[in-house]
Amino acid sequence: MKELKRIWMDGKFVKWQDANIHVLTHGLHYGYAIFEGIRCFSTPKGPAVFRLREHLERFQNSAKIYRMDLGFSLKELEEACLELVRQNGVKESYIRPIAFSAYGEMGLNPLGSRISVAIASWEWGAYLGEAGEKGVRATVSSWVRVDSRALPVQAKCSSNYANSALAKMEAIAAGYDEAILLNSHGVVAEGPGENIFRVKDRVLSTPPASSGILRGVTRDSIIQFARDMGMTFYRNDSTKEELYTSDELFFSGTAVGVAKIREVDGRKIGNGEWPITDRLKKLYEDAVHGRAKPYEKWLTYVKA
Repeated sequence: MKELKRIWMDGKFVKWQDANIHVLTHGLHYGYAIFEGIRCFSTPKGPAVFRLREHLERFQNSAKIYRMDLGFSLKELEEACLELVRQNGVKESYIRPIAFSAYGEMGLNPLGSRISVAIASWEWGAYLGEAGEKGVRATVSSWVRVDSRALPVQAKCSSNYANSALAKMEAIAAGYDEAILLNSHGVVAEGPGENIFRVKDRVLSTPPASSGILRGVTRDSIIQFARDMGMTFYRNDSTKEELYTSDELFFSGTAVGVAKIREVDGRKIGNGEWPITDRLKKLYEDAVHGRAKPYEKWLTYVKA
């Protein structure tokens, strides 16, 4: 990782190597932490953060669900993200806000702990790398997506991602690039850190929120693109067998962008072409890099 300059912690910028926490930090032991993933892209007008407000609104909503008082307004968090990018001087970066119960009294009740908020930023390429370009080899995980009756899936909470990590490790150990999780009812939910879209007979669909997914900001962007392009689109449940018989499949997410899925459980998807995925991927790339005027409203420019 390239040496970076600063991390924002509780309202102050500190050196990267000084952004430390105590080993008895409450959130480290009990998973009481929420976070976001945001990207800053290079554009003809300079670095710009894609859908910054929407990500931070979800961050605030996650905090509300978990009874956390962040202690910072949306505007303060926005400016902290932008100033962090300015200070670190990286044109394209991944931005990670996180809030967690800090060092203090141990025990399962986090309400007595102080909430610490930090924001880090670093250079991070496409999450699935080359596989995301040539097509991901995925497998349906034996692990079930966490149920909303157990943990609130609409909160981007660190504890939820232990479930994702188990699915990811299982997929890698079996020789695949990524996992796909079903929910407790046996229908498709999402990837470990991505939403999933399906194309069949030129109809685009994605699992609804009721399937146990996290409502992705990139997912929302893809849905808006599809509507603007006049595509037939539905939010509906699908089964494992329907994954196998798709004409096209792709993942979406802040980390992954738009990544084609070429195989699921050894079954080749479609005929090896992704006409709809390619159109949506191009529009996404144009939007985040400031080349699509109708979506420039989603960019927050990092002014010098």
